[in-house]
Amino acid sequence: MGIEMFSLEGKVALITGASYGIGYGIAKAMASVGAKIVFCDIKQEFVDKGLASYEADGIDAHGYVCDVTNEAAVQEMVKKIEAEVGVVDILVNNAGIIKRIPMCDMTAEEFRQVIDVDLNAPFIVSKAVIPSMIEKGGGKIINICSMMSELGRETVSAYAAAKGGLKMLTRNICSEYGDKNIQCNGIGPGYIATPQTAPLREKQPDGSRHPFDQFICGRTPAGRWLNPDELGGPAVFLASKASDAVNGHILYVDGGILAYIGKQP
Repeated sequence: MGIEMFSLEGKVALITGASYGIGYGIAKAMASVGAKIVFCDIKQEFVDKGLASYEADGIDAHGYVCDVTNEAAVQEMVKKIEAEVGVVDILVNNAGIIKRIPMCDMTAEEFRQVIDVDLNAPFIVSKAVIPSMIEKGGGKIINICSMMSELGRETVSAYAAAKGGLKMLTRNICSEYGDKNIQCNGIGPGYIATPQTAPLREKQPDGSRHPFDQFICGRTPAGRWLNPDELGGPAVFLASKASDAVNGHILYVDGGILAYIGKQP
């Protein structure tokens, strides 16, 4: 098996919510092995910032404004992508939100919003690209799951419910379309150093580490937060021919948290 097994040359990769953060790191990795990058975000300003970042990194990306919870808008976007760039060979369902609210303080509307973005949207976008994948002879779908697909934690009931559901949607897409040469797998990131998590890593006024920073590093055998770029290799693997026999699998890229009980106090 040569390095060509990991090539994405000529493949069209759609990564939702990839203006920055985890999605951006995955897109950069895929571009480095030949993929044509297409991404979407909910606001024009986010798409514009993403396009500027891709250009600065020497990547010719195509950006679209789309609310991935809106089925009609997603279907329209996919038609535009097929006309302007090509049929989507690789879909990464990355767009997501989290609301950290204790369950009994969370409204049903807030719960539904998280489920809508984190679970319904991957269903909607996958459904939009699968028919053309079948017609073309195959494709790859990667769902960005979470350690919360396996573990619970205070204040994230909606997020954990959505990501647990996404894990099972991943397995069901595999079950339903595996015979069409479509591989659907998930990546479960650990705690990633992104702009959103920066406040949790800031030094305290007394110079000590943030309590959550201490907690995460203490629970991670690697002893550190992970970098968004570290998701690139696993994503390229799951998008390439190298993973043609891997289907319905969730690959946890978490620095070992799920294998570890944590340090004794």
